[in-house]
Amino acid sequence: MKGTSSLTNKTTRAIVWSFTELMGNYGIQFIVQIILARLLVPEHFGVFGMILVFIAISNSIVDSGFTQALIRDQHTTQEDYSTVFFFNLGISFVLYGILFISSKGISVFFEEPQLLEIIRVLSIVIIINAFAIIQRVMLMKKIDFRTITKISFISSVISGTITIIVAVLGFGVWSLVVNMLSLQIIQTLLLIIYNRWLPSFIFSYLSFKRFFSFGSKLLLSGLIDTFYNNLYFLIIGKFFSITQLGYYTNAVKVRDLASQSLASTVQRVTYPVLSSIQEDEKRLELGFKKIIKISAFINFPLLIGLAAIGNPLFLILFGEKWILSVIYFQLLCFAGMLYPLHALNLNILQVKGRSDLFLRLEIIKKGLLTILIVLSFLFKLGIIGLICAAVISSYLSLLINMYYSAREISYSTKEQLKDLLPIFGISIVMGVIVFMIGKIIILGSILTLFSQISIGIVAYIGLSKICKIRELHLLIELLRSFLSGQKSRKSEGNS
Repeated sequence: MKGTSSLTNKTTRAIVWSFTELMGNYGIQFIVQIILARLLVPEHFGVFGMILVFIAISNSIVDSGFTQALIRDQHTTQEDYSTVFFFNLGISFVLYGILFISSKGISVFFEEPQLLEIIRVLSIVIIINAFAIIQRVMLMKKIDFRTITKISFISSVISGTITIIVAVLGFGVWSLVVNMLSLQIIQTLLLIIYNRWLPSFIFSYLSFKRFFSFGSKLLLSGLIDTFYNNLYFLIIGKFFSITQLGYYTNAVKVRDLASQSLASTVQRVTYPVLSSIQEDEKRLELGFKKIIKISAFINFPLLIGLAAIGNPLFLILFGEKWILSVIYFQLLCFAGMLYPLHALNLNILQVKGRSDLFLRLEIIKKGLLTILIVLSFLFKLGIIGLICAAVISSYLSLLINMYYSAREISYSTKEQLKDLLPIFGISIVMGVIVFMIGKIIILGSILTLFSQISIGIVAYIGLSKICKIRELHLLIELLRSFLSGQKSRKSEGNS
């Protein structure tokens, strides 16, 4: 049990640092997003949203599943790192060339002339990202999220400042391009400076074959997942107005501040931690149970609460012109609340080396989403129908992920649902209370929002105590342990 406690504390420290990094990164980007939403119009965000699918898919191909393969490997050499580095870099140049040539066709497809130059400039980010992959992997393998936190914070502040200046000067959609480019450039430079790793001029076919045999299936599943995660930008950009795409793009960005920050934290921290104990079945099972319940205890009320306060939140942050984003945002929150659970269940498959099953599940789940999207078009349900399809797909996909992860670890779907349903129940009750408070209390947007948040926090803690949800006390203890550990290290540093 001592080993499990040590693992939990180590994981908690890493999660707190990683979550701090992502919240700092997303938080600063969110502030920048608020300012940009005030300076720009929905059409600018719509144009930018059209490009995201191409950049996301390209980055997925550049990675090719090697990040997960390297993190999982416990005996990685300089030769291995160098081989993957040169592959990443080489494929990034090839993809940049393809996008450069294809930019005219993409521009014609969306009937948007601006895309030609924007794609050719923004695609440089693919090459820049290739320089950062190994540096980030090495820090993640060390579970050194403290350094990653510093890098993300510094780069977000600098790139955010540059972006706002460009927007104020009236460059419109180009300010969004500058934001992504400057953020990636500064992050990459800082990763190189802090990690101080340089590749050797070597490329080993044996290393490439060893990692690609595992990573190739993750590449295919990653490509499918990335394509479908960004498919809505493509569909809305083609079949609906650019203004509606702008509303959707902004709603996704706000939702991702909460859902993706926690999901990304859980996935990238727990994967190396769980990989390190993959041979110890009992510790793996206990660690997985604790992490999945804590993740749900945090994420369920956070996303449901955000959906409940959507209207005053958007009015205060973005103004009246973005109010049509609210319904998109609220629906997206109900899909986003499950993201950490998806990440954890899929991590088990990767830890167990089941990249073949990982790929098979992606095909099944995305086939299901395709059917739901087609049905939304057949019944002419519009963007709301499309988003509802994504929400339904998220819940069905979680059941599929649970079922197959249960085959690799002694934690059945029934047990997992039994652990999660009480947390889900009190989160829904809290959300209803918060939503109704917004209808009852008419004090202006700021006071209403403050009242909703305050009452929501009190209601959730109260309901957790009444229903004897153990995760409340566990979370408090873990945070106390983390804070006392930080004080001890600070004292040692001062002495």
